[in-house]
Amino acid sequence: MRLLNSFLLALCASVAPLLASAQALPKITLQPVFSKLADERPVWMSEAPDGSGRLFIVYQTGKILVFGKSGDGGDAREFFNIEARDPKAGGENECGLLSLAFHPGFATNHLFYVYYNQRNPADRHPQPLNFPIRSVVSEFKVSATNADAADLNSERILLEVPQPFGNHKGGELAFGPDGYLYLGLGDGGNGGDPFGSGQSTATLLAKMLRLDVNSRTAVGRGDRARELAYGIPRDNPFVSENNANARHEIYAYGLRNPWRFSFDRLTGALWIGDVGQDLWEEVDLGVKGGNYGWSVREGAHHFKPGPDGAKYVEPVIEYPHRTDQQPESMFPDHSVGLCVIGGYVYHGKASPALDGVYIYGDYNLGTIWGLRYDYAAQKLTAHGTLLQQPDNICSFAEDADGEIYALMQDGKIFKLTAP
Repeated sequence: MRLLNSFLLALCASVAPLLASAQALPKITLQPVFSKLADERPVWMSEAPDGSGRLFIVYQTGKILVFGKSGDGGDAREFFNIEARDPKAGGENECGLLSLAFHPGFATNHLFYVYYNQRNPADRHPQPLNFPIRSVVSEFKVSATNADAADLNSERILLEVPQPFGNHKGGELAFGPDGYLYLGLGDGGNGGDPFGSGQSTATLLAKMLRLDVNSRTAVGRGDRARELAYGIPRDNPFVSENNANARHEIYAYGLRNPWRFSFDRLTGALWIGDVGQDLWEEVDLGVKGGNYGWSVREGAHHFKPGPDGAKYVEPVIEYPHRTDQQPESMFPDHSVGLCVIGGYVYHGKASPALDGVYIYGDYNLGTIWGLRYDYAAQKLTAHGTLLQQPDNICSFAEDADGEIYALMQDGKIFKLTAP
């Protein structure tokens, strides 16, 4: 009997984690919030890190509104507006004002950063048709007389990146737990990475960049010496690269179009949703110096010829565009979609059942999925559909309390909740 009891206890101990994993992903509901906000294409939302309880929502057309988190959005004021600069670059679907990041010291220095796009005038580039657009990362300061308004005259341009086409702009800015500013850039557009940007370390396109906004790095020699508007962290992976053409700003490469990334507020892990080409969507864990394969690979699958023996970081999860591809997937039981939207690991208090779940979705189909990941074992322990709903998801958002929101293309905003 004692042996039998020991066997049963051991069996229960081994089965319990499996049962917990199977039950670990609850279904979620979408709670409508901020109903007075009516503009379409909200692409980013974050809370000011100053204890004021203010949310800032970014609209692709070029404006940012500020409003109180506890209300319905009826108190929204215009904080920032560059619509006159036409950041959508003449109506391109993937250009615009795409992101906002507050300096970690925002409560005292009032600095924030934005990413936007602009058309290149004919006199700005010798071949404007080759680079018709540029992506801009700029630092701004809040008005000295109005905490709810930006001082547009304070703009300090940190970085400008020439863009050959109107799509695949990536565009999120976020400060990591190391205090550095991260920027995700797509491969510059068109289709199939025509310039091979994904595997070239000589370009900033198709990369995750890492910048130090608190310092300046001197580059060049002699009459070519100049100071960058930002610093390059000394431990960036290509700082000591023998290849003189490698860009030192690069943190990771081989990304096609990283549309939304986030840092797990508990572990610091970098989660990236990378939009695929024709067949596969993927979610990755960001590592310094990591090569994610594009355009030699799409997801975990061959796309173009590449060098023999090259090592690529495998996706944490991938999903196909068509049901007939599911047997070829790393995760055959994952449902299909067409355009991944990266999200967040939930660490809020309102929905304990979601604690530790990475939440992501699909722009086209509106599906919201979740997964649990064991960082120590480096493997998934659970994944599945949290909700199927009809709205196009532009982005997810996280507030200071760790609660997660879904921003829909038609302007609706929902808070994600679980029983």
